[in-house]
Amino acid sequence: MRGINDIDLSIMPKELMLLLQIINIKKGKEPINNKYFIDIDWELFLELARHHRIYPIVYSKIKMLDEKLVPLYVIRTLYREYKENTFNMLQLSGEMERVSKLFTENNIRLLFLKGPAIAAEIYGDISLRTSKDLDILISITDLNVAEELLLNCGYEKEEIEPGSTLSKWRSYHVSYYHSQKKIQIEIHWRLFRAPAKEPSFNELWKRKRVSSLTSYPVYFFGKEDLFFYLVTHGAKHGWFRLRWLADIDQIIRKKNITKGNFSLFKKYQRHYLLGQALILTSQLFETPIHEEILPLTNEKRSKKLAKLAIFYIVEKGYFNINQLAKETMENHYKLNPFSKKSILMKSYFLKLYEYSVRTNIQKLFYIIGLLNPSSADLKVLKLPKLLYFLYFPLRPFLIFWRKTMKS
Repeated sequence: MRGINDIDLSIMPKELMLLLQIINIKKGKEPINNKYFIDIDWELFLELARHHRIYPIVYSKIKMLDEKLVPLYVIRTLYREYKENTFNMLQLSGEMERVSKLFTENNIRLLFLKGPAIAAEIYGDISLRTSKDLDILISITDLNVAEELLLNCGYEKEEIEPGSTLSKWRSYHVSYYHSQKKIQIEIHWRLFRAPAKEPSFNELWKRKRVSSLTSYPVYFFGKEDLFFYLVTHGAKHGWFRLRWLADIDQIIRKKNITKGNFSLFKKYQRHYLLGQALILTSQLFETPIHEEILPLTNEKRSKKLAKLAIFYIVEKGYFNINQLAKETMENHYKLNPFSKKSILMKSYFLKLYEYSVRTNIQKLFYIIGLLNPSSADLKVLKLPKLLYFLYFPLRPFLIFWRKTMKS
């Protein structure tokens, strides 16, 4: 597509490229070239579909393929997980409505950040998007009452991991888990960590919309606020789950966003993140970028972040899959495009992305955060509490030690 930077996708595993080809199937479009099906590791194919949380979309499209191209067990696995996700989303829908009613009756205003309401808005079908929990935004003044209500309903608060004073000070959400319902709820009082600038809760509340999914009113973001949140959230996490980019693709395709919806990106100096998202969706999801927003893809910083994001997406995918493999004692996918790079080099590029994506004030706090001791440091070197202050000057050496030990 003219005007959009071509990104080198050669580092992406062929299994991930096939997943993208399947997602991009459109009626009237030429069928997928058979070359994409050659020497596919179907177990890795499934693991990547799970990791990226795109298996519902993949299942909905894979039915359009010649059944001889994909092993039957792969189709059956996708169908089973698609069904399980549908049941999960229905359960979350019921809990979303109950929590909305409970909070509203106790005079707590709440906006849903994720979950079934967002899935219905973006895809028109809750079965096509996954959600592992319910994320709710409230005013910080209502936090204590909200916590009491959840605890009285059988939820248990998940305590913050000890060791990081800075993390506690900069926290912006807290999690609660219901062991019987197996549902997790995250209560947010900010969208992002301080000192990031963002719309106030009252501003967001004024622009709220009501979901058509439930009989009792469930509120979520206005169009511009939702788009701003999804882009900023996805970019912050390096888009390491392609589901976030799939959301952006759907919103743009439905023309729910126009040039007039970009004021928040300019106001909060996030326009470069929008440019990055447009580049990535156009390259990975073949998203048609309208002429009026095409100039955003030409910014130098957006192009740099898009290139770094490809590394982040691929490397994080292998890392997370291998972590799960360790837990289940299954085979590790150790061979990846970055196997020739050392652990330190991989860590450097990941940290480079996390640093580059931030605003100037956020970069300062990010550096401070890197110097702030973590629980991993305590495992490497155990010091008595009286000497905890030594973790600060020793942290760079402890990080180096951990990385080199993994090499």
